[in-house]
Amino acid sequence: MHGFNRIGFRALALPLAIAFAFVAGVARAALVETQVEAKGPAGALAGTMLAPQGKLSALVLIIPGSGPTDRDGNSPLGIIAAPYRLLAEGLASSGLATVRIDKRGMFGSAAATPDANAVTIADYVSDVRSWIAALRKLTDVHCVWLLGHSEGGLVALAAAQQSPDLCGLILVATAGRPMGEVLREQLKANPANAALLAQAMPAIDSLEAGLRVDTSRMDPALMPLFAPPVQPFLINAFSYDPAKLVANAHRPVLILQGLRDIQVNEADARRLKAADPEATLTLVPDTNHVLKSVTSDDVPANVATYANSALPIAPGVIEAIVSFVGTHQADNAR
Repeated sequence: MHGFNRIGFRALALPLAIAFAFVAGVARAALVETQVEAKGPAGALAGTMLAPQGKLSALVLIIPGSGPTDRDGNSPLGIIAAPYRLLAEGLASSGLATVRIDKRGMFGSAAATPDANAVTIADYVSDVRSWIAALRKLTDVHCVWLLGHSEGGLVALAAAQQSPDLCGLILVATAGRPMGEVLREQLKANPANAALLAQAMPAIDSLEAGLRVDTSRMDPALMPLFAPPVQPFLINAFSYDPAKLVANAHRPVLILQGLRDIQVNEADARRLKAADPEATLTLVPDTNHVLKSVTSDDVPANVATYANSALPIAPGVIEAIVSFVGTHQADNAR
């Protein structure tokens, strides 16, 4: 979530940041890496394409989750496992080209806007559409697949409402409820937040109603969430209902959810599935929010995987994505 993007709230609840890992040892000689750009509002949006050699049959645009996360998936908030790069390598080694991107106003896309906080979900959707146009022109692919994780899944869903040139959606650990509901649950789930709930819950209520929150007397621990510069984003983001969006996607959808995820749960995935009965639902056992294998309910052990680049991606994740795209790619090529 964008309001959680800038500073994070580790003391309050886990950030909705995306992290992936994949077994090392990809045969890089068989892959081609290219630096690519798309048009942004004030300057270029930057990304990296990783593709198998030869003509591309499919292209997956990886949409970042929340947080100041760069195109490789690294973040100053503690994600240091180069997750997007590793995911891109895993998919490319299986024949799927990917483009991983820097978000508007950050890292290589810093010139796209002077203020990375003054960005909404609608702005990210505009950037996705710009990327689709640029990549279709660059590669001559028929259409582009969107892979969004966590908040990136919401961006993908919103983009699908107005982007006819999409092959389909891959929603990874994507909330099935509006962000305000998810934030309430995350704050309440952490016992350390008990003293903050009396201020946090009314603040969420106000933002959901489209109203700014007075933070002059707010506990400093809540400021990373509700700081005035990020409130416009929160007001915009809280207005989206992922279930309603997926019901109107009208294209192939994969819902991929780990069953050890302590940030987004199985109920979220099933809410998305209920809204789009034609969607493919894949529940991956012993897999957490960052798609690492976790075999117990030990929360500290779960969280520790967020910064462990030595752990491979959980079995079945990449396979599910490759299988889904392969199943539907022929239909999209017609």
